[in-house]
Amino acid sequence: MKFVPKAFKIILFCLIAWFLIHTVYIIIDGLSDDGQKADLAIILGSKVNEDGSLSERLKERLETGANLYKKQRVKMILVSGGLGKEGFYEGDKMKEFLITKGISDTVILVDNKGNSTRLTVENTLEFQKKYPFKSSIVVSQYFHVTRTKKLFRERGFQDIKSVSPRYFEWRDLYSVMREFPAYYLQ
Repeated sequence: MKFVPKAFKIILFCLIAWFLIHTVYIIIDGLSDDGQKADLAIILGSKVNEDGSLSERLKERLETGANLYKKQRVKMILVSGGLGKEGFYEGDKMKEFLITKGISDTVILVDNKGNSTRLTVENTLEFQKKYPFKSSIVVSQYFHVTRTKKLFRERGFQDIKSVSPRYFEWRDLYSVMREFPAYYLQ
């Protein structure tokens, strides 16, 4: 590094510091739960296996959302996901799972066009026209909720909180790193 210009070293240091501060922030934000109530839980989709069963990550999100409803922290649940390459609509499979957990199908809204975080936000705001909710709790992995809340706020929906399942995988390391550019580019 003797021949690397000083300005480059400073820029590199700043980028690394920015990444580390951002990463610590999204982890702390993602693992925080202030216990507040909201009108709606928005559970973001994840992989449905080829046999139609849910991935562990998706099951944990749904268990978390079901617990929010059972503890009367939310009045309704919106499940959002797209058509996976496995041939299943995530939203439909998520609703089926919630019903097996004792959640009435009358309080579950399904978005099968939520193929990305941005589409989930847009579709949720469309649901708001028919179901006038004023507050929401996003349910997804801890590293994902900060960006999701930011997208809602950018669209004018301010009363947005988050809860994450206490489920961790080794691939979270990659996902945490991926969230840094995704936060600023999406």
